[in-house]
Formats: sequence, structure tokens, C-alpha cells
Amino acid sequence: MTSSKMPCANGKISIAPSLLSADLFRLEQDVRQVETAGADWLHVDIMDGHFVPNLSFGPSLVGCLNGRTTLPLDVHLMVQYPGRFIEAFAKAGASLLTVHLEASEDIRAALQRIKALGVKAGISIKPDTKPEALAPYIDLLDLILVMTVYPGFGGQAFLPQSPAQIKGVREVIRQSGRNIWLEVDGGINKETAAIAAQAGADALVAGNAIFKAADPVLALKQIRQAAADI
Repeated sequence: MTSSKMPCANGKISIAPSLLSADLFRLEQDVRQVETAGADWLHVDIMDGHFVPNLSFGPSLVGCLNGRTTLPLDVHLMVQYPGRFIEAFAKAGASLLTVHLEASEDIRAALQRIKALGVKAGISIKPDTKPEALAPYIDLLDLILVMTVYPGFGGQAFLPQSPAQIKGVREVIRQSGRNIWLEVDGGINKETAAIAAQAGADALVAGNAIFKAADPVLALKQIRQAAADI
């Protein structure tokens, strides 16, 4: 089974390559490359065609990865009704399940269900959602995922308002007094990694910047170094 333990907070920026940008024909090779490069998590984007205008993966992909990689599986549910999918992804081997605050469901109940299944729980917010909206859920969270693009498609550019959004979420975490990871996803590359880290990110999701690079191993290392050099 893939470990459900996420990396400990130690001042090091964690990198989570997004499989949405991987070559599915050679998925095993892509996963092995980022393992070799020192990736900390694997990020798996789940899209239902309703919450976002795109479709992606199902529990079967997580099940295939589970036990075949040592990396925790960071599963991002970009779905309208996350409660329909939580148990299936937990059983498939998700290490962490992140639901969207903007989903059409009782989000607190969804987070409680994730925790009851022994999986770490995250919540994600879109670029226009105020950080203060996270407050009612903060006691249940292991991670907050800040979207720095509008979710649905890979390869988008990092939005200019993103640093303020990341700083706002960092302040919400600080005020809570809890040890909650702040993950950033959208338009991350070696240039924007430093901006996100400076604003307060603990973990960075990168897709195209890693898997579409001529040398994915080098690309991942450059992103980590850029974030570390702030």
C-alpha cells in the first residue's frame, strides 16, 4: 500500500508533479523519472466534466499507482459532488483527498468522511474565493490547496493576483495555530515557483513544466531550487 503519511513540515518546499500532464502511454516511465528527481508527492487531478469543463481520471488510475510507487498520492477532486467519490478513491489508495470549497455539497461532512476513512483531508479554493471562507473548516484540514489558475485545464499561466491569495491563506493558517500544508497549483514553473514560495507555499504542483520539459528530472530540480532560493 502507498503510505498515507505526507512529508513532514521541515522548511523544505515539496514538489508534486501533476499526472494530468504526463504521457499516459508511458506513465510508468514518467513516474519513475520524477521519483528519481526527488518528487515528494504525485498529484492526481480528478475532473467530472461538471465542476470543471473537462474529464480526467478515475479511481482505477489511483489503484494502479498504489503499491507501485513510494510517493504519496495527492488526489484533487475537482468534482461537483465529492461525496460520491470519496470512498472509492480512499479504497484505491489516495494518501490525501482534496475537495473544493465551492462544490455543491456539505463540505464539512465530506471532510469528516475523508478523515473517518483514515485519509488526510484537504480543501481547495478557486482564484476568486476569499481566504476567509476557509474558517469553518480549518479544524478538519491537513492541507489547503490554492488554485493559481481557474481549474479545468493544464498549461495555464499563473494569475497575477495569486501572491495576495496565497498570503491570505497563509494568514488564515497562522491564525488557526494549526500545522496545515499550503499547496499551490497552477502555472508553476521555475519562475513562478519562487513567487509562490515567497508568498507562503509549502508545496507546489507542477505539470507541464515538468512532464513537457526536454529533461523532466532537471526541470523538477530547477523548480525546487528556485523555490528554495527565496
